[in-house]
Amino acid sequence: MAVASPVSQRSTVVALLLLTFATGLVDAISVLALGHVFVANMTGNVIFLGFWFVPHSGVDMTAAVIAFASFLLGTVLGGRFARHFDREVRGWLTAALGTEVVLLVALAVLAGTGVVNYHDDGKLILIAGLAVTFGAQNAAARQFGIQELSTTVLTSTLVGIGVDSRLAGGNGERQKLRYGVVVTMCAGAMVGATMTRWMVAPVIALAAVVVAGSLAVFRYGPQPVTPPPPGR
Repeated sequence: MAVASPVSQRSTVVALLLLTFATGLVDAISVLALGHVFVANMTGNVIFLGFWFVPHSGVDMTAAVIAFASFLLGTVLGGRFARHFDREVRGWLTAALGTEVVLLVALAVLAGTGVVNYHDDGKLILIAGLAVTFGAQNAAARQFGIQELSTTVLTSTLVGIGVDSRLAGGNGERQKLRYGVVVTMCAGAMVGATMTRWMVAPVIALAAVVVAGSLAVFRYGPQPVTPPPPGR
């Protein structure tokens, strides 16, 4: 059963789009700087795991396994947050997204100060930390039941664009939202890829800022309008 958002529908969409933008940022880092592995979108990693049985595939299987396992761990943690704070949605989101911000800031500091060198095996720490973070994010986002806004996966969104299009005989319902989700993740990836040419830690820090913005919307955004009781 979907969780009722503590803020208006428009504010909920804005907050989830911010999380989607953060996904584009970090997957750009992971693919371009951490060894061609995804930390937020697990579909690619499942394909990579299939390459395990193909010798000399050129894929860093250690990174793919760590990302996959860490993402699952993140979803477990996200599920625990949701159930522990199930009576207070704002509290749950504050805890879940606040933890995500702390993790991203910590990873940015580790990478920026050279404690973790992302040019050697130290990158596995970043991969694991980012995958846990975005696994938890996905677990939080899916609680709202908005299919297009899982914040880390676009496959169902793209299917909806095609199936519900007028070209397919549909009515084009929700197409603006779906196109917005695709553009938002693409924009995050573009910004992340551009910045990754010169730096990595600041991109992770930027993702933390974006997630903090989403948290602020959920925490302080306008409450949903309650319809008047029947007969009034």
